[in-house]
Amino acid sequence: MPGLDETDRRLLRLLQRDATLSTQVLAEKAGLSASPAWRRVKRMIEDGIIRRQVALVDPPRAGLHAMAYLQVSLLEHTEESLARFDRFVQTEEQIVECAAITGTSDYQLKIVAADPEGLEHFIMRRMLALGIVRGTVTNFVLRQTKYTTAMPL
Repeated sequence: MPGLDETDRRLLRLLQRDATLSTQVLAEKAGLSASPAWRRVKRMIEDGIIRRQVALVDPPRAGLHAMAYLQVSLLEHTEESLARFDRFVQTEEQIVECAAITGTSDYQLKIVAADPEGLEHFIMRRMLALGIVRGTVTNFVLRQTKYTTAMPL
């Protein structure tokens, strides 16, 4: 990994597991004193290696009992259609992930809702109402067997 040594990777592994660690505890677990640990973390934030620190919410405990992966094909691939779809994705809180993909679809979305009816409402009344979507394929998540945001370092 360019620009990262083993100490940086150790700090990142610790932070990916628990970003609420104090600098002192983080330093101890990484085998450093507090000042060098703090400087390294600060540098990785400034360099954009650490984008942000967030709280991970458990969807069912937050009342979100339905999740689906949605493959989306657009009617047109004009700059205007792509920009409109991208704006839609950025403003919809129910979309928690979006990737432009290869294959028969243009995008893959991960969406959440309180229940299956909420997913249907989102697809039919919000997304298809845009008028730029040719078709969708929806895969409902029955059970999530692994979920992590941690990058393999």
